[in-house]
Amino acid sequence: MSTPVPADSPEMSPANQPPLAIVTGGSRGLGYEVARGLAAKGYHLALVAQSENGLAEARTKILHDFPGILVTTHPIDCDVSKPGQIERVRQQLVELKSKLATPSALVIAHGVMSEKMSKTMRTTDHEWRRVLAINLDSVFMLVNELVPAMAEARQGRVVIFSACLGRMSGPGNAGGLAPYRISKAGVNALVRNLAHETGLGARGLLVDAICPNHSRTDMGGPDALRSAEEGAETALWLLDRTFNSQSENEIEKTTGVLWEDHQVVPW
Repeated sequence: MSTPVPADSPEMSPANQPPLAIVTGGSRGLGYEVARGLAAKGYHLALVAQSENGLAEARTKILHDFPGILVTTHPIDCDVSKPGQIERVRQQLVELKSKLATPSALVIAHGVMSEKMSKTMRTTDHEWRRVLAINLDSVFMLVNELVPAMAEARQGRVVIFSACLGRMSGPGNAGGLAPYRISKAGVNALVRNLAHETGLGARGLLVDAICPNHSRTDMGGPDALRSAEEGAETALWLLDRTFNSQSENEIEKTTGVLWEDHQVVPW
């Protein structure tokens, strides 16, 4: 059940209102840190996550630090491997879209890690389906429902959390964690495809993937080298950076790629 949105709220009356950002995985970890960073920049927020309690706690903390920000919460379970869940999530996204103004930013930060021993020939059908469903299928559903309005408005930025483990080149891509790696390779391909379909920024919509590196989250564990805030920093930079498709600066004219620490990472 979503937080009620009054008819005169900024979501329902977008004119002359601060920009709106939708952040999935917004109750904790990287998604929460992106949401906090966007609140600091003056964005209103629509937070999406599985846990209603977690969302309520995140909202309370953000409002404490940024009292002028409007924060709505939308509990959606993105595990679309569950029977009947695809249609349920689709309907929830349609409902979400009907309540919100066209967002200026969409950040897809939810995801799961696969089991440690989930090599290609040691992965169960259930584990494969669970990881691909959450990390890739639900990302497609979010893009499919929410991005067309952004593309039609010819403005907005889409940032999807991926992973360097999903690359097809470079170090660390030699196997293991098969469902996770393959799901993130799929995310990278989705980002590249969508960015080209929408004009590589020339039509006002930017689409990018980021590798947050190993960060201290529930997934990354307490011993990771980076804090969640550090892991979210490149996403916030992408959402606020100067973009000019005619620029002589390669960074300023590039979109539709995988980023890490403000730099393009080869696929």
